[in-house]
Amino acid sequence: MLWRRGNLTMGILLVTLAAWVVFEKSGYTLLSLVSNVLLLLIGILFLWAKSAAILNRPAPPLPELYLSEETVNEMGAFIRAHVNDILSASKDIALGKDARLFFKVAGYLLLTSLVGGLTDFLTLGYTSLVVVLTVPALYERYEDYIDSYTILGYRKMQQLYVKFDSKFVNRFRKWILEKQKLS
Repeated sequence: MLWRRGNLTMGILLVTLAAWVVFEKSGYTLLSLVSNVLLLLIGILFLWAKSAAILNRPAPPLPELYLSEETVNEMGAFIRAHVNDILSASKDIALGKDARLFFKVAGYLLLTSLVGGLTDFLTLGYTSLVVVLTVPALYERYEDYIDSYTILGYRKMQQLYVKFDSKFVNRFRKWILEKQKLS
């Protein structure tokens, strides 16, 4: 586990914090940074190759950039399988065959929309990294307390669900049954 190596974890957190602060304060985006770095790299390589041709020097050493047909076929099959699974699930949702999946997807999309409206992608990424690196360590340290409070919370939620079910859901079911009997 990465969080068991304190120095490495702290280094990752500090580097990402520094990068996040630089991006936030400068107003620079990750996409524009990557684009400008690639533009600079291409410009340097182009000028190096042209000046090498003029000065009769060797061209810049570049690795062989090649994707084998086997690699592309494997990636394509992997992507195709996952896209087909997503499309199949989407079809089931659209045709109303899987209500539980519909509510799960709708909930996650709503949550994503709310979080996306509150923060930008870079801040969300940094916050997620901090949570992923710190929560397991905190849980291991305070496992007994967290488990006992989780069990208490779970029992309380069950009690609330029983109350909600008896007050609202059962009334709604009775109302539907009465409407069906009158029809």
